[in-house]
Parts: sequence; structure tokens; C-alpha cells
Amino acid sequence: MLSAGILAYRKGAGRLEVLLVHPGGPYWRNKDNGAWSIPKGEVDGTDDPQQTARREFSEELGPAASIGPLTAVGEVRQRGGKRVIAFVGEGEFDPTALASNTFEIEWPPRSGRRQIFPEVDRAEWFDIEFARTKLIAAQVELLDRLLAIAADNSVEG
Repeated sequence: MLSAGILAYRKGAGRLEVLLVHPGGPYWRNKDNGAWSIPKGEVDGTDDPQQTARREFSEELGPAASIGPLTAVGEVRQRGGKRVIAFVGEGEFDPTALASNTFEIEWPPRSGRRQIFPEVDRAEWFDIEFARTKLIAAQVELLDRLLAIAADNSVEG
């Protein structure tokens, strides 16, 4: 499976912050450290990965999210084999404006009841070091890639 996503950043209080999302649904309800992600979604067929990343950014965060020009930072492979093509870009988003799309599953399992959950139940800006504790392990490398770009552009980390 191939996904594409965006690691949004902003320069705040003399340091770089990144926007991460927490997956919605019952499986993730009580998980925090190591559970957050960049907004991302599946690349369908011949879709352009950058367009997919922009679409997913909007679907997972809502219309209040904005992202500027994107820079490709390569691919990471998550546990389970999912590949994520990642982009970084300067963004603006107020986490209180979160308006995620939803999904429906049978919950509790084998109950015959279907429930609707948000794809993302929380979004938050984190400084880089704290983000390392929040992100799923495979995506932590994206923070280092962002810092390398930031250093080249004289952005404080």
C-alpha cells in the first residue's frame, strides 16, 4: 500500500513546530505516544502523490487548514509494509477548527452495530523534540529530513 502525506511546519516562538494528527476510532482511543501521524492517505492508481497529499491534508483537517508550496522529502516504510511518500510545507491551522472526514465500522466487533468515527480525532502543533515521542516510529525520520531542509534555508529548529 502506498500513501502520501504532508508534514506541515510553522515557525513559532523562535523554534520550528510541526502539525501532527491523532487517528480516530476505537482502536486508537487510549493510545498517545507513538500513535500520532502526519496527515496522509492512500494514493489511488496513477494519482499524483503531491495532489493526494494535499487532498488528504484537507480531508483530515478540514477547510480551515492551509499549506504553502511543498518540498518532497522522500519515502518511509511503516511497520506492516505501508509506504508513505512525504512532503513538507509551511502551514497554518488552528487545531480547534478540526473538521475531519469520517469512516464507518462495526463496533464493537461482531455486534452487528455500525458506528461512525472521525478519521482524525485530534490535531496539534508540537516542537520537534516532543513530536519525536508522539509520531509513529517510521515517521520520526521525517522530522530529521525537515530539519535538514530548515538548516539549508536558515530556519531555526
